[in-house]
Amino acid sequence: MPVTEPKPFRQTSIAGVAVAAVSEADLVDRMIEDCCANRGSEAVVPVVVADLNGQAISMKETNRDYAKALAAADIVHADGQFIVWLSRILPGTAIPERTATTDLIHACARGAAQNGLGFYLLGGSEDINARCADELVRRYPGLKISGRRNGYFPDEEEEAVVAAINASGADVLWVGLGKPKEQIFAMRNQGRLTCSWIVTCGGCFNFVVGTYRRAPRWMQASGLEWLHRMATGPRYLIWRYLVTIPHALAIVFVRDVLRLRGRLEE
Repeated sequence: MPVTEPKPFRQTSIAGVAVAAVSEADLVDRMIEDCCANRGSEAVVPVVVADLNGQAISMKETNRDYAKALAAADIVHADGQFIVWLSRILPGTAIPERTATTDLIHACARGAAQNGLGFYLLGGSEDINARCADELVRRYPGLKISGRRNGYFPDEEEEAVVAAINASGADVLWVGLGKPKEQIFAMRNQGRLTCSWIVTCGGCFNFVVGTYRRAPRWMQASGLEWLHRMATGPRYLIWRYLVTIPHALAIVFVRDVLRLRGRLEE
């Protein structure tokens, strides 16, 4: 364990999830602090970092295993812009900014390169995984890719995958297996992995290599990046967003907006 236990982030409750009220810089600083403190330690318990967006809010209501994994994560950050907006109108601590995982991987890579930290990339196809590793090293000279593996492996190989990650000596494991598999994988193996951080990252590797395109800045700032992804991404995203966005908004309305209204009327 780290020599000095880091001070926990302040949190706010969104749709029944404790979300860290942090900036991107806060997360990067904490990653560096944890990884450096754990060097030489033989008893590391990784920090599991998950994200909250519309899909996550919807899925936690329909998938019990995912809900348990999300609740057990050490840090949950605001991947969706509307999560940030909600935090500013609901009682509690306001979240300073959206921390999109697709941006966070770059900020973390920059910080890791400056501090000699190593990444392990788990997930995606073999082609995407390999190209992502190459692209990160190209963009951030000094970044160490301690190891990598595509995300297509049967359940019976999971123990060997964990052993390979540990043998690599990586400081940060990026798990891009998609929801809910990546969060369940992270929590199931938290006690067996020896890296300092485990970050669940969905389709980040595709964004790094450019097979998925980010929305224009104005759409990101307006909370409409999901619409851009639905229009430009794989077809399965159309159904996902048509179902999860209305469902998530209904959950937020019932759990948070009505709760706020009740408090105001007291």
